[in-house]
Amino acid sequence: MSKKEFNNTQEQNANLADELTKEKAFEEMFDDNVDDGSAESIELHDTDDVDSETTDDATDELAETKDAYVRLMAEYDNFRKRTIKEKADLIKNGGEKTLVGLLPIVDDFERALENVDTATDLVAVKEGVDLIYQKFISFLQQNGVKAMETVGQEFDPEWHEAVALVPETDDDKKGKVIDNLQTGYTLNDKVIRHAKVAVANG
Repeated sequence: MSKKEFNNTQEQNANLADELTKEKAFEEMFDDNVDDGSAESIELHDTDDVDSETTDDATDELAETKDAYVRLMAEYDNFRKRTIKEKADLIKNGGEKTLVGLLPIVDDFERALENVDTATDLVAVKEGVDLIYQKFISFLQQNGVKAMETVGQEFDPEWHEAVALVPETDDDKKGKVIDNLQTGYTLNDKVIRHAKVAVANG
């Protein structure tokens, strides 16, 4: 081997040694900087704690929601039962107030009947009965019951029941009620009994 070749070989060996030294130094630096996994372990552990806390919170919230739902359903069931009872009581005793209001009028009739047998003044008896009648009509009006005004009105099957047709030559009266045979009544503007009427017919 010539001296020149020897020098080249020595130079290559030196370069190779430098490369190996650099590679080793790099590996050592890398090993120092690479975490041994403890940080990742801690991070995972912390995440597990967070997940556990989140699960506990969700469980508590679900329990509270379920409890609120159960309470709401119980309250609704109580409300439903109470409403049914009140409705049943209303159907059973709905007319109580009206009937109580009629009792004073019944008392007046009883007193009138007691005096009829011994009364000598028929005018006074008639006036007494008329007062009771007016009192009764007033009571009906206070409770929304009103008598229909029919005579002279156009015949309307929604309000009237024609029980007689009377021949009439006056065109202005044709199709109108000329006689009221039975009074009709409304309750708060709703017909509760049709008036039985005679209608002019030409």
